[in-house]
Amino acid sequence: MKEWKIFFLLVAVFLLLYFFPLDIIPFGGPVFEALALAKWYAREHVVLCLVPAFFIAGAISVFLSQDSVIKYLGPNANKFVSYGVASVSGSILAVCSCTVLPLFSGIYKRGAGLGPATAFLYSGPAINILAIILTGQVLGWELGLARAIGAIIFSIIIGLMMHIIFLKENNNKNQNKGFQSVENSNEKPLWKNSVYFISMVGILVFANWGKPASVTNNIWSSIFMIKWIITGIFVVILIFILIKWFKKNELKEWTISSWGFTKQIMPLLLLGVLVAGIFLGRPGNEGLIPSEWIQTLVGGNSIPANFLASIVGAFMYFATLTEVPILEGLIGAGMGKGPALALLLAGPALSLPNMLVIRGVLGTKKTLVFISLVVIMATISGLIYGYLF
Repeated sequence: MKEWKIFFLLVAVFLLLYFFPLDIIPFGGPVFEALALAKWYAREHVVLCLVPAFFIAGAISVFLSQDSVIKYLGPNANKFVSYGVASVSGSILAVCSCTVLPLFSGIYKRGAGLGPATAFLYSGPAINILAIILTGQVLGWELGLARAIGAIIFSIIIGLMMHIIFLKENNNKNQNKGFQSVENSNEKPLWKNSVYFISMVGILVFANWGKPASVTNNIWSSIFMIKWIITGIFVVILIFILIKWFKKNELKEWTISSWGFTKQIMPLLLLGVLVAGIFLGRPGNEGLIPSEWIQTLVGGNSIPANFLASIVGAFMYFATLTEVPILEGLIGAGMGKGPALALLLAGPALSLPNMLVIRGVLGTKKTLVFISLVVIMATISGLIYGYLF
């Protein structure tokens, strides 16, 4: 009963924001900007973007075994495979900066090498599939793609640097040769999982297929004209799969997992949108923080601007996905594209609480080196991205 109350409360809040009559508000300013941004968010990014993404994340957590991924990070794994798996694990596991910590601690204490373990530690939250989807949807495909590619490259370089810097200590580490992985009982054949996930991703992609800027007869505009037909085909395929390939208890687990993501993320996401609106306003509109301040501190593409964005991102706590609306407000207020990427690469993977837990596992020296590598590389990446775009 408690879960149903939470569900109906979330639906009620969503409907209130979706149909909220902004015209009845007789004043402007930060409060108005917060409500206007929340209404826009509810209309543009919840039903067609977030809801499908929540179901994809729920499916990932239920039907793709975390253990089957983690086992490739063990001490006996091929190094190429180990770092390769670690660098893309975020898109598979869809974990946040909180969830990744016990996984990281477990694989490290049970014998995973320092390099692959820290690569996994960074990539887990940095390549969260929900965050990548929302970044591309809200902030543009260039920034979403740069975030995904940057996070993958980051994780490999950070892992290799941690391995090299602490090579002697790592070689002396008493590794557990008996590390074993337990397979997920819900795991299906690869081809079935592939069709299952492709159908859901197809719904997400084509339902959100944007209208082209020009009316010229190209592939993009042609797909836009028939996007609902394509989306409908993927929906039919998904329904067939769910009826034929899944048992009731599996569907129940999937629903519960998806609901868990929704319940955890949606309130925080709403809070992030409201905070972004109050302090930063919408693009082209002022919040509490004047756009001149933003332009002065993190505008343009200077080294100080990128470094400051990296530092702020590293120490701030970003609940899953809340960095996207906050960044949208910052960009609208004058933040440069380079510093925006720097914050995206440093922020979701680190926070002050996160650092304290990492220190308890790795010790002070390794933690400081890890944090420094993230901040430095985020700064450099921001400079490069800002120069290119």
